[in-house]
Amino acid sequence: MTQSNIRRAGSIPFDPFYDPMTARGLGPHSDYAPTYWIGTAGPAPDDDGPVRADMDVDVAVIGSGYTGLSCAIHLARAHGIKATVLEANGVAYGCSTRNGGQAQISAGRLKRSQWIERWGLDVARALHAEMVEAFALFRSLLADHAIDCDPQEGGHYYIAHKASVMPTLAREAALLRDSFGYDARMLSRDEVIGTVARDHEAQGALHEPDGIGIHAAKLAFGYLRVARELGASVHPDSPVQAWEYRGGHHYLRTPGGIVRARRVAVATAAYAPRGLHPRLKDRLMPIMSNSIVTRVLTPPELEAIGICQGSPLTDTRTLRHYYRLLPDNRLQIGSRAAITGRDAANPAHLAALRQGLARKFPALRDIALDYSWWGWVDVSHDMMPRITGLPDLPGAFYALGYGGNGVMYSAMAGRRLAQLVAGEPLPALPIFNSELPHEGWKTPFRRLGQRSLYHIYHYRDERT
Repeated sequence: MTQSNIRRAGSIPFDPFYDPMTARGLGPHSDYAPTYWIGTAGPAPDDDGPVRADMDVDVAVIGSGYTGLSCAIHLARAHGIKATVLEANGVAYGCSTRNGGQAQISAGRLKRSQWIERWGLDVARALHAEMVEAFALFRSLLADHAIDCDPQEGGHYYIAHKASVMPTLAREAALLRDSFGYDARMLSRDEVIGTVARDHEAQGALHEPDGIGIHAAKLAFGYLRVARELGASVHPDSPVQAWEYRGGHHYLRTPGGIVRARRVAVATAAYAPRGLHPRLKDRLMPIMSNSIVTRVLTPPELEAIGICQGSPLTDTRTLRHYYRLLPDNRLQIGSRAAITGRDAANPAHLAALRQGLARKFPALRDIALDYSWWGWVDVSHDMMPRITGLPDLPGAFYALGYGGNGVMYSAMAGRRLAQLVAGEPLPALPIFNSELPHEGWKTPFRRLGQRSLYHIYHYRDERT
C-alpha cells in the first residue's frame, strides 16, 4: 500500500482499531489514517498549533472537520465572530479525510418518499428546498474561496444492482419530478452501460442532476485555509478531556490548558468520545465503512470498465457500494465493513469489498491496491441529522448525524450551526431545534442486533 505523504511532527502511529464505542477518547498526536486523500493532498496548510495555556474565547468549536470549519467560516463571514476550533488530533482527522468524496443532494439515510411518510409532503418539500439551498452554498464556497478540491461534476447515479429494484427507483424518480419539481430521470441498462459505466451488475439507474466527486482532504484543507484567513484559530492536538459549565461559561479542559468559552459548538461526527458530555452520550450509532483505491488503471482496463463519469456512483444495496473513477485514473470503491474496531483489520472485510469490485468490473479482479482504509460514520438512531441547541446547557449546540451523506450538507450544517451560536432562529424543520434520539444504555447492545441485521441485509441485497 502507498503511504501518506503527510507526516505529523512528533506523531504516534495511527491506531487502526480505534472504536468510539469503547475508547475513552482520541489522541492527541496520532498520525492520520492512511487514506488516498491524505496520501495525495500535498502539504497541509498551517494551523495555530495546540492549546498551550488557559484562554478565554467567545466561541469554541469542538471538531475541525467539514462542519466545524464551515461553522468557523460562517461565524466570521456572517456574524463577525472569530471562533476558536479545538481538534483532538490533526485537522480534519476523522470523517472528513476518510469518506468517499461524494457530494450528493441529501443528508441522513432517508429517501424523499420516507420523508413524506414521516412528516408529510409539505415538510418534505421544505426539507428538499433546504438540500437544494445547501448544494448551492457548497458550490459557492468552492468558487468564492478558490478551494481546489478536484471537483468532478455530473450528478449522482443510483445504479440498480438487480432488476427487481428498478420499479422502486422509477417511483422515486417520478416522486422527485412530480412532487418536488426536481429533474430526476431514469436510465435503462443500455444507457448506463453506454454513458455511465460498464458495471456488470447494472440493470438501470436513477440520475440526480446534483452530484460532485471531490478530493476529501483538499476540501478540508481548503476550509482550514479559509477559516484562518477570516480570523478563526484552529488548534490541533487539543482534545477536550473534560467539560464543565458554571457561572455562564463552559470550561473545556485540554492537555495544554483550559479554554473558557461563552458558547460551544460540537461538530465531532462519529469521533466524539462517549464521555465528552453526558448530554451527548449515545445519541449516535457509529458504523464502520471500508474504502479501497486501486493502482492507476491501464488504457485497456479503462476501456473495460467504461466509466464515463467522475461524479458519484452508488448502487442500490442496503449495504451499498459507493464508487467512482478518480481524476488520476484510479478507481475508488467503499462499503460497510466490520461491526467493531477490533475486527476492522479482518481480511474478510477487504476480501468482501474486492469481491464487490470484481462483480461490477471483472477486469479489475485481483488488481493491486494503492490504498485501503476504514472509518466511522455518524448514523443517528432515526437516520436523520440534527442541528440544535441543548435545552439545559445554555450556549451549547451541535450538528451531528449525517449518516454518511455529509460531504455536501456539512457546509450548510456549519452555516446553520453558526446561526444558532449567533442567536438566530432556524427554519421550522424537523432536523433543527430537536435533539437526536437518545438510546442510552441500549446503544452498546445495538451492535448485537447490527450483526444480525447485516446478515439479513446481505441476503436481501443479493437475492434476485
